[in-house]
Amino acid sequence: MGTRIRRGGRGVRGRAFDLRRTAVGFVFLALMVCGAGLAVRAALATAERHPVLAGLSLAALVAGVVALLRVRRGRRAAAEAAAAAVEAAYEVVDAALEEPAGAVRADDAAGTVPAPEPVRPVDYAAMDPYDFEEAVAALCRRDGCPDAEVVGGAGDLGADVVATTPDGRRLVVQCKRYTDGNKVGSQDLQRFGGTCYAVHGAEAAVVVTTGDFTEPALEYAEQCGIVCVGLDELTAWSEGTAPPPWYAEATVQPAEG
Repeated sequence: MGTRIRRGGRGVRGRAFDLRRTAVGFVFLALMVCGAGLAVRAALATAERHPVLAGLSLAALVAGVVALLRVRRGRRAAAEAAAAAVEAAYEVVDAALEEPAGAVRADDAAGTVPAPEPVRPVDYAAMDPYDFEEAVAALCRRDGCPDAEVVGGAGDLGADVVATTPDGRRLVVQCKRYTDGNKVGSQDLQRFGGTCYAVHGAEAAVVVTTGDFTEPALEYAEQCGIVCVGLDELTAWSEGTAPPPWYAEATVQPAEG
């Protein structure tokens, strides 16, 4: 016949350590000890000179001990009350040190916080052709093409700026810095269309001008998948009110082969 084993035993209930409550208890105990010590010292000092006063002091000490024993049961409540008082004091200090909520919004409403400066328009038409190419390359770098560089010059075959778009396509840009009244014609677009894909391997082809485009040029660009950026579109791109031109969807993709 097997013997049943009783598992488990009397659990020991532990109490979590409370630093504040312990500190208050030690302070209370220290005050009591100091008071008792002072009373004993006074009694001993005056015992020789005033025996009656010494007897009274001893009687007071005994009465204090008796009173301490009587309130021993309530010391936990006293310690908790002291800890609560300390916690309330901490909350008052924290509230005083805390920055008032809504102060920033009040400053904004009062107009003390300066508003962001508007984007200043750039006069691209006043640039020379080389500065214009550098400005277009800078726009490409600003909008996520860190490798954009100017490659225009003699024998560039229509590529003035090359870069890699944020989505990994090869970008080829031709820059036409024209004066007012001059338009990019279809012959310009045909020359660029004949080299941007076959020679430069463009996956996004863009022509940027400070002027405008003729209707035949726009028709040819649409057929070849070339994005045309006139002065108005360039200004919007520069000021951030329009997306970069390489995100424009071409209606017709260039023929392969």
